[in-house]
Amino acid sequence: MTTGRDASARLYVEHDLGEGRPVGLTAAQAHYLKHVLRLPTGTRVALFNGRDGEWMSRIDTIGRGAGSLWVEEHLRDQVAEPDLWLLFAPIKRARLDFLVQKVVELGVSRISPIYTERTEVKRLNLKRHLANVIEAAEQCERLTLPEFTEPCPLAVALENFQSDRQLLVCAERGEAMPLNELLHKPEAEGLSYAFLCGPEGGFSQRELDGFAKLSFIRFVSLGPRILRAETAALSAVACWQAALGDWRKRSPT
Repeated sequence: MTTGRDASARLYVEHDLGEGRPVGLTAAQAHYLKHVLRLPTGTRVALFNGRDGEWMSRIDTIGRGAGSLWVEEHLRDQVAEPDLWLLFAPIKRARLDFLVQKVVELGVSRISPIYTERTEVKRLNLKRHLANVIEAAEQCERLTLPEFTEPCPLAVALENFQSDRQLLVCAERGEAMPLNELLHKPEAEGLSYAFLCGPEGGFSQRELDGFAKLSFIRFVSLGPRILRAETAALSAVACWQAALGDWRKRSPT
């Protein structure tokens, strides 16, 4: 049976996918296939669009800044993926790139930058981050792109937060239930979750006091050590995946 691993490349496209359909390449995609990977016509390329599953195609034409693929074979059905959100305070560029790429690989469904009182990074290049999201999704063989929301102040994010979803605040100090313990409680199965990770200086006391007034917020501990912002976010997501996410499923053959 043909699989996505039989392809020489894997691309996210916005076109509808189906047998016998042509798919046009963007200039960036054509450049990547022709000049970076140096792939000739006839080469297999796996495609996904977040709606129609995964399909195998072949390079039909490819030239300077343009090209087309011909869709040939259905590889995988579209399936539900984990419903986990991450709210985080932006950090410096290289570490932020790393964070975004890795949470995509870990299966987060929504990535939301939020500005806290102690957030130092105030400007984000959303085009750059969307490119990171796409590249990571292509690499890790997931079938969707997570949503990357516009940055907003913490107060706005909390005001608009869906109160039927548990917001787990990763606490550095104070009384907080160990995350692993909370996720393995019998009632944890079936609930919707989001994580909130603060800036490098932590949340202000005013922010912490505000959290305590909201019924959908729970404080959780990630252990005895103080973690860097990106380490805390990745650790929290990995714990959730192991306890409640799709890490419990077998890998595709």
